Amino acid sequence: MSTDPIIIKDTTANPAPLGLLGFGMTTILLNIHNAGYYPNNSMILAMGIFVGGIAQIIAGILESKKNNTFGTTAFIAYGSFWLSLVAIWVLPKLGLAEAADEKAMGFYLLTWGFFSFCMFIGTFRLNRALQVVFGTLVILFWLLAIGDFTHSATIKIIAGYEGILCGLSAFYAAIAQILNEVYGCTLLPLGPVAHKPSSTEAPSGH
Repeated sequence: MSTDPIIIKDTTANPAPLGLLGFGMTTILLNIHNAGYYPNNSMILAMGIFVGGIAQIIAGILESKKNNTFGTTAFIAYGSFWLSLVAIWVLPKLGLAEAADEKAMGFYLLTWGFFSFCMFIGTFRLNRALQVVFGTLVILFWLLAIGDFTHSATIKIIAGYEGILCGLSAFYAAIAQILNEVYGCTLLPLGPVAHKPSSTEAPSGH
């Protein structure tokens, strides 16, 4: 009887590009608004619900099948962030809750910035592209929080441009993973990976 270990190969698709695109595209469009180019409208709400919210949550659930705690936590958390943000905007219009004032939104954004900072620390064991995504996301949340606390329209506009950069970095990380897999080579670099999964770990897709 053979005592060789049975190795089960993971043949499922990488869900990370879906989650990164959900985050990236929605972040770009919201922050074009923050930069002052158009008002908050149904386009942003729809992107927040379906692309930033639902698509990221689906990606997070799929990441759990990859044994990727970081990806699961990130995508489900940020997917829930987008759904909660839409709820903050919509619930008062439906008469179901009082509108959040700038102080409340400041603490909301500050808390998400702290969570993002903790996740940013985790990216030091991942690739450079994700370090850029999470690093710029921390700055974005805290700029927006400062803008609410200080009632500064200028800071919010600056945050808008910085948020566009953050969204573009996530978009790049997603497209790089897709094209690199399709072409079977590093067409778009993601940067060095500090930690490579061992043979007993499922691949993270990052």
